[in-house]
Order: sequence, then structure tokens, then C-alpha cells
Amino acid sequence: MVTFAIPVVGTSPRKLEPFLRTPAARLGPDKRKDLALHVLARDRPVTHLAEELHVSRKFAYRQAAKAGDALDAAFDPSVADDKVLYHLPVTKKRIESAVVSLALTCHGSYRGIIEFLGHMLGANISIGTVHNIMRGAATRARELNDAEDISQIRVGAHDEIFQAGKPVLAGADVESTYCYLLALEDHRDETTWGVHLLDLAERGLHPEYSIADGGNGLRAGQRAAWSGVPCHGDVFHPLRELGQLATYLENRAKGLNTALQRLERKMVRAKKKGRGNTLSKQLAITREEEAKAAELARDVRTLCDWMRDDILSLAGPETPARRELFDFVVEELHAREALCLHRIHPVRRMLEHQRDDLLAFVGVLDGKLADVARRFDVPRYLVHAICEMHGLDKKRSRYWEREAELRGKLRGRFHDIEAAVVEAMAETPRASSIIENLNSRLRSYFFLRRHLGDEYLDLLRFFLNHHRFMRSDRPERVGKSPAELLSGEAQPHWLKLLGFETFHRN
Repeated sequence: MVTFAIPVVGTSPRKLEPFLRTPAARLGPDKRKDLALHVLARDRPVTHLAEELHVSRKFAYRQAAKAGDALDAAFDPSVADDKVLYHLPVTKKRIESAVVSLALTCHGSYRGIIEFLGHMLGANISIGTVHNIMRGAATRARELNDAEDISQIRVGAHDEIFQAGKPVLAGADVESTYCYLLALEDHRDETTWGVHLLDLAERGLHPEYSIADGGNGLRAGQRAAWSGVPCHGDVFHPLRELGQLATYLENRAKGLNTALQRLERKMVRAKKKGRGNTLSKQLAITREEEAKAAELARDVRTLCDWMRDDILSLAGPETPARRELFDFVVEELHAREALCLHRIHPVRRMLEHQRDDLLAFVGVLDGKLADVARRFDVPRYLVHAICEMHGLDKKRSRYWEREAELRGKLRGRFHDIEAAVVEAMAETPRASSIIENLNSRLRSYFFLRRHLGDEYLDLLRFFLNHHRFMRSDRPERVGKSPAELLSGEAQPHWLKLLGFETFHRN
């Protein structure tokens, strides 16, 4: 029940006004809103709501009607579409910013940019104007690229991408994804790579090692320019080739199995007609070929799994053991080479020639694990055992049995040592996936232009280095650009760095 305080005699009329007003008039905005929501939701009878607040049912329905009108206006598409959100001043600087942003952010062609500006902003510009704007931005981008400090890069990844038959040499930091090399050349030989790597060395780039595929010119150029800097092998390419080999052999075995089943059905029909001897020899040959193909496919798939999960994985034994396992896989492939010479031989030769380069990352990891052992004063074999444990499937009991065993031996220090091992593994790259990702991003720009120029590549490299990641599998990269990740410092928007304006609503 609602009670009211009765004012004393002699109170001024102004103070008496709240007591003379009706309960509906005294109802505040929040109460009115709650009342309207309950009426619209129909969760309680309107009569009960009105009685609780000492108002009429007519008043309750009137509040609900006001709220309904507000909701209709909020969700009316015609009102929302026609409402002016803000005014955008169109200046020459803004048009120049739009040209550069459309070209780089939206992958726009020159003619597409002209059409967009004409339709949306009423600005009529020519292809020559767009070219001049982009060229001016490229000049500024080259200056900023040359001023970047790249001495902090520890591991670089190198590769080549082709455009109109010419190679584009690319190099990027594995950790920050910062692209420090993007150059169009006529050749990809030792001299071409060596000249670019020498220029980068003069700018302060002295990595601990690099990662690349088996390109002869690339590796020769690095040996000539960066003597003493090892070039590790990229495990992605050999694993892909080995996986494709296993898939090919499996598909061939399935094809022979299908042919065998078809032939067996023919044999059944032939026997019914008394002519089974006409297919007996062919059936015997097909069965023998199918059995050999199935066995070969199983063997190669097993070797592929060993190479992927035990030899070239981060979680695995030390370098000597991996070398023995690697040689065993190569020998087994060589023993089966005659069964499918044209597919097995190239893969086997590639693995045989690149063994030391592909296993180079294991030496780096072994050194880091040795540091962990010294830091915690524990035997190295226990640290390596934790590393190998992470190669086991957590869904199987073997993993948890091994963890319990190691936890008992390390006596309360297991989790700290495990964290250090996991960190060491995460900081040991073994593939040039960063440069492969960069190449995939470059292709979406290269398809717009058949002929690339150094100015355009300078501008493109600047944009890729200073454009912030909107999403990433690694949370620390989200909202930051490769340049910010490399330097560790926040930087202005890439358009502002180039001298253009960005729009901000007041």
C-alpha cells in the first residue's frame, strides 16, 4: 500500500504542489518506461499494473502507445536511411586520401577509383591525376621505408613470387611479419639476391638465420652476401610433396581396387556362361597389382606420418636421433622407388639433398632446451622428454602417463619447466609460412597490374607494413601493424604517415 505524508499547516503552495498532484502525474520517467514495457510484453495483467501504481488502465495503455511509437520509429527503415548521420567536407586532400585508400585498402583499379569518386562524391578526376597521387605517395613511402630500423629482426624468411614471367624477390621478419624486401627483377640468380641482401645488411639487417625453400640462386646469394648466416630449410614444401605423393599412391590403389571389383563381377558372369578361363589370367594380374599398390600406399603414408609427426615436428627427439629417422625414411623410399619411379624418385632426391637444411631448426631448439636445463639445473634428457611429450595425443592415456612420470621426477618444478619448454618451441620457427602468407596477399594486388614498377612495390610494402591487423590467430597482433610489432611502439595511421588526412566525426 502506498502512503502519503500529509504536510503541516502553513506550508507554502510551492511545497504543497507535489502533494496535490495525482499519482499518475508524480510517476517519473523510469517508472513510466517500466510500465510501458510490462504492458507491451504482456507478462502481467494491465489491471494489476495500474492498481500497483495507483493509475488508470487508460494511462497505462497511453504509456504503452508512446513506447510503441518510439519502437516503430527506431526500426522504420525509411526513417533510418534518410536520417543525416554526419556531414563530410570534400577537399582536395580528402580526395587524395580516398584515392590512396581505395587503391590499397580496397584493391581498387585506377578506373574503378575514378568511377567511385564520380558517383559518390561528384569528383571528376583523370587517370593521370590518380597516377600522380599514387606516385607522390610512393615517393614518401620509399623515404619512410629506408628510415625503418630493421636491426631487431632475428629470423628472416625469403621467397620468390612471379608476375608476368618476372620474379619478385620477397623477404619478411618471421616474428612481426614486417616485409623488408620487395623487388621486381629480371633474374633470381646468386648475383641478384646477393646485391639485395648486401643492401639490407648495410641498413642493419643481421639475422641469426633465415628460412627458405630449396632455391639455388636464393641460397647462393645468401652465402655470398651473408657469410656465416645459415639458411634453414622450409619444412612446409617437403611435407607437402611427400603428402601429395602418399595421396597419389592411395588414389592409384583405390583405382586398381575399383578395376579389380569390376573385373571380378565380369568373371562371375563369365563363369555362368562357362567362359571363366578367358578372364582368369587378367584377373590374377590385376589382383597382384592391386595388392602391391595397396601395400605401397600404406607404406608411403606411414613414412609420411613419421616425417610429419616425429622427424620434422617441433616435439621430437634430439638432432642425432632425427637424422637416423630421416635417413631411414629416405632409404625406405629408395627401396620402393622402382614401384612408382616417376613419382617417388623426385621426392626421395629432394629429401636426400635437403636433410641438413630441413633439420637445422632442431639444432636451434636443442640449444634452447639446453639453456632451460641449465637455468633450472635439471638433466637435459628430462627437458627433452617434456618436449617429446607435447608430440603425444592428449586424448590418449599415454600422454597423461608420461606427464605423471615426469611430474614425479621433477618434484614440483614440472609446470615451470614445461612453460619454458613450450616457450622455446614457440620461438623456434621451422617454416617460411610468413612469406607464403605474404605472397598470397601480394597476388591480390598483382592481378590488377600486368607490369609492376619499383615505385608501386615501395608503396605496397609500406602499406603492408603499416596497415593494422583486424584479426589474427595470434592475439598480440590484433590491432597492430607489422611495423608496430617490430619496433614495439605505437605509430600514426598509415595515411597520416604519408601526409594525407583521415576523417574523424566530431
